[in-house]
This record gives sequence, structure tokens and C-alpha cells, in this order.
Amino acid sequence: MNGHESVTSPRTAARRSPLHGEHVALGATPVPFAGWLMPLRYTSDVAEHQAVRTAAGLFDLSHMGEIAVRGPDARAFADYALVGAISKVAVGRARYTMVCRPDGGVLDDLVVYRVADDELMIVANAANTATVLAALRTRAEGFDVVVRDDSSATALVAVQGPRAAQVLASTPGLALGPGFGELRYYACRHARFDGVPALVGRTGYTGEDGYEIWVEASRAVDLWRALLAAGRPHGLAPAGLAARDSLRLEAGMPLYGNELDRTTTPYDAGLGRVVALDKTGPDGRPCDFVGRAALARRAAEPPRRTLVGLAGQGRRAPRHGYPVYAAPEATAVGTVTSGAPSPTLGHPVAMAYVAPPFAAEGTELTVDVRGRAEPVRVVPLPFYRRPV
Repeated sequence: MNGHESVTSPRTAARRSPLHGEHVALGATPVPFAGWLMPLRYTSDVAEHQAVRTAAGLFDLSHMGEIAVRGPDARAFADYALVGAISKVAVGRARYTMVCRPDGGVLDDLVVYRVADDELMIVANAANTATVLAALRTRAEGFDVVVRDDSSATALVAVQGPRAAQVLASTPGLALGPGFGELRYYACRHARFDGVPALVGRTGYTGEDGYEIWVEASRAVDLWRALLAAGRPHGLAPAGLAARDSLRLEAGMPLYGNELDRTTTPYDAGLGRVVALDKTGPDGRPCDFVGRAALARRAAEPPRRTLVGLAGQGRRAPRHGYPVYAAPEATAVGTVTSGAPSPTLGHPVAMAYVAPPFAAEGTELTVDVRGRAEPVRVVPLPFYRRPV
């Protein structure tokens, strides 16, 4: 998921996270990002990346959007507005899904948490929060629901890495309740921090185990400091956007604006599994949803392009927008969507859309990296899976 992070225009005043002062005090490099001023790194991209892979990293994700949907028709509304079967999500669970246009193009990829019987929290990418909010409010007509933007009032931090659970369990003031150790992947539970309500989810965007914690914005600094102090003995380090991007790339996770956009359907991105074409609503009846007809047609068609992983054979990394060729001087057969050196694997990796005849594992291709043909090989996604 989660998230297209477009650079803010210099003429646009960037919003600041409730944790902005903490980032400055830690020596972070701030960058304009999806309308916000957020930390790119604190020390080095590689060190922060490796901290997440080997111990734990602490991320400020307060730029993400939180949209509350409350009311008797919350689940039926979500079934209509989104492509997934949200009415089947149990209380305390979460689901990765998408909100699409009527023509099937992706407006955003989302995570939906069912926090109570008739209450959902929809987490949108920062650059798309306003778009998602507008779409949901338009689609709410005729449903007994209230759609509310809680983004400004909410802070979100994430602890990702193999020691994430230890960090949370040892954080003073964070009351997780009995059975926290059994919290399942893509689940959430109510908690408290210093007596104030909080929500803890177990999802993530790094390929590692990890947790997200939502608190009211006024408590963000206290929570951040408590997690940092509790995490030091476990090797926790603050991590910025650069590490977050290289981590999600190794894990083969899509980035809105790169692998996903309004011209891309979930099927194009190899994510047709999130589309529930034959879903039934809370009453058990078949239900329609925005984009269903277009997506059903797309599902029945052969693929026009395929999203693949590319392992670089040299040292120069393919980057977003670079053309992919079947051989030097040949016609382009695809385009790189994301690419970077992989700190974990020790060689460049990239994702790219290519024509189906060139998508088979092991296919040798080249990428034009600033005028030079760099050899790459098609490999399965994800590039990295955490040890079991």
C-alpha cells in the first residue's frame, strides 16, 4: 500500500506532522512529500533499511489519511464503494483493497480496518486522501452512514522489524491488553497510551512484521519518545521515507503513482485477487460496486502488460520511467515503475510493466540507464521474504 508520495511544489505550503519538531531534533533531512514536510532520512538510507530488516525501525506515517465510516450501513456502503468484500471482514480485522473509477482505473489502494460492528477506518495514501474522501462522500448517497475525515486529528506511527513486538511490549504507558502476542496479521485492536484511547494494527509496508499505532495528534510526541526509549535496547532506529521506499520495493509492494494509477486496473498490476466480482452484501444478496462491469470485462481479457520483477546484473539501478528492451537498440517492450539498489540483496532491483511475451521468469532484458544498456533478468516478486 500505501503510498503515492508525490513531491510538493515549492510554491505550495507543506503541512507538518505533529512530530516535525522531533524529526528536526534528531537531525532528519526534511523533504516536501505528498503535500507534507516529512523526514527523508536521519542517518543513512542503508543503515535505516538494515535496522528494519535486523531489529526495528520507527516511522512517522502521520501524513497518511484516516477516514472514518460510521453507521448502520457502513459495511454495505463499503461493499459498494470499494472493490473488496468488506462486509465479510470481522470486527478487529483489516483488508487491503482499492477504490476504483467506474472504468476500473485505480483511484487509490487502501487498508480498511473494521474497528467496531458499524464502524470502519479507511487509511488512504497521503496524496490521494482528498480524492478518496470526495469519492466516498459521493458514493455514500442513499446509505445510512457518516463519512468523516479524521486525518488532521490523528497521528500514526509504525514500528517495523523482527523485534517490533518486543518494542511495543516494553513501551511504558502503552497498554495493549491481554492476548497482544496473538494479534494476527491484518488485524487490529483497541489499546490505550497513558490512559488515552489508541488503536494498534498489525499490517505494514516493509516486508517485515510490524505494527501501526494511531493516537490523537496531541499525544504523538509522547508516544514517539516512549517508543524510541523503549526500543533502544532492541536496536530500534528512526527511519525515513528513503528506507521505507527501498523496503517496500524489496517486498514487491506497489506504490501509487508508480505501479498503480487511474489508467491501471487491479488486474494490470497482478492484484486481481483484491477484486470480489461475485461478492454478496451483509444481507447475503449479490451486490454491485463502482467499477464492477469494467473490471469484469478486464478480468476476462488476456493481459495487455504484466508487472514483473527485474534483478539487475550490474551496479547501476533502473529507475522509474526508464525504458525496458528485449535487446540493445530494439523496440522498447516495457517501462520501469520502481527501481533502486537493494541493500538486502546487494544488487539493483526494479519492478516494470512489460509486454506479456517478455514476462516469463528468467527472461533476459536490458534497461536504458542514462543512455547505457544495463542487463536485467525477470525474477519472481517479491524480491525478499522475511525468514519464517
